[in-house]
Amino acid sequence: MAVLLRKVWGSVLARAAAAPPEAASPRRPQAAGEYGSLGALDALPIDVLAQILRLLGPADAARSTAVCRAWRLLASDNGLWAFFLRLGPDPWELVVFAETHLAAGPALHPGLYYDSSPQLSFKHVYTRRAVVPGGSGYCKYGWSKYAAPSGRCATFLEFGNIESPMYARLRHFLSTIYTRMQVKPSTQPIIVVLPLCHSDDTESARASRKQYKDTLYSVLFDMNVPAVCAVDQAVLALYAAKRTSGIVVNIGFNATSIVPIFQGRVMHEIGVETVGQGALKLTGFLKELMQQRNITFESLYTVRTIKEKLCYVAADYEAEKRKDTQASCEVDGEGWFILSEERFKTAEILFQPQIGGVRAMGLHKAVSLCMDHCYNSEVFGDDNWYKTVVLSGGSSCLPGISERLEKELRELLPAHISEGVRVIPPPFGTDSAWFGAKMISNVSTFTEAWCIKKKQFRQKTRRNGPSFVNKEVLQHDVRT
Repeated sequence: MAVLLRKVWGSVLARAAAAPPEAASPRRPQAAGEYGSLGALDALPIDVLAQILRLLGPADAARSTAVCRAWRLLASDNGLWAFFLRLGPDPWELVVFAETHLAAGPALHPGLYYDSSPQLSFKHVYTRRAVVPGGSGYCKYGWSKYAAPSGRCATFLEFGNIESPMYARLRHFLSTIYTRMQVKPSTQPIIVVLPLCHSDDTESARASRKQYKDTLYSVLFDMNVPAVCAVDQAVLALYAAKRTSGIVVNIGFNATSIVPIFQGRVMHEIGVETVGQGALKLTGFLKELMQQRNITFESLYTVRTIKEKLCYVAADYEAEKRKDTQASCEVDGEGWFILSEERFKTAEILFQPQIGGVRAMGLHKAVSLCMDHCYNSEVFGDDNWYKTVVLSGGSSCLPGISERLEKELRELLPAHISEGVRVIPPPFGTDSAWFGAKMISNVSTFTEAWCIKKKQFRQKTRRNGPSFVNKEVLQHDVRT
């Protein structure tokens, strides 16, 4: 330790003055006799001592606690370990949110309101945050230590016959993921996403969700995964926005789901609204508009690329039609494409489905209906929990959609409900759900609070018995 201190001392004097102030600084021991002397370092200013510990790094800062009680006090201060956590791969505000609101684990009891805001020991948090693999969202997988998914692949339905048993398809899909990640299933816990398979809360819907979840656990534990955490995709998107309660609007591939969530729990009893159009419908409508103008293209993939580059949501549809909105983009291998009103007309079918010949409820009307149900549910503890709307899914990244939806909701809803409504765009774009999984898998209590282990699962299965549902119920589109 003495060697290390001498080694950094020369740089300390030059850098201490330029060091940025921290939110919390280590305290100077009030009485040297009480805590033990720092020796020659007693004469140093407290900020210089703090800078020494920062330069030593987390490993040596932890070892310094053995020098004397005074060093132990300095090296255990929250400000020091907050500094080390800021240097980690995750944004600092996400670390604080995750450790404050998610460390206790998922909310399992309906209507339970609790305040999970403990005083954090950042040293404890730093030492316990583990690096584990996590996959989330549609066709995304990766390691939680990285800033983005490691890769993307097709859903397991595309790997085999849809008529084959769910167990076999899940096993094939997960084996493929592990092979691509070049990791043995037995080496790390895993977090996986549960799709919202059924929107209602009927007996058959609950049984189907349980059947899928139990099958997923069975497959992973048969592959010798040590611990498994399964979380709903909408919940993860909400966590990525640093919220535990609100409404998640997930614009998926084939459909859009409006999901009320209270304290991390999907409120099926309130009702999950579903609109029968998603990203595929938008791409198909843009294809029709381009064909009407005799714009040629090679594939639907080309149309999707143009949609992502040029399309947006108009704040006022009628006013936008009177503007010059012409713009162009280049698609590799196919040249340049020019669009005009197609740019905003494509996404307008989310709010006016009849424009595209779709018989469905407008997005704003579906969200307002969900809000009305939430208001009438009288969930205990917070009257405004449903007024935060978080967007997720690829098409929710279109420019202008959050502003348009918020505007429509304020015009459509009565004042006592619309007051305070806020629509948040996808916090991490198309990877928002993956970042939600990353947050959970990096929380210091992940394995203990969020995961279920093989022995626990087997005991629960023996106690409750297997679940059975009709074959027709299982023929739904499920994704991981």
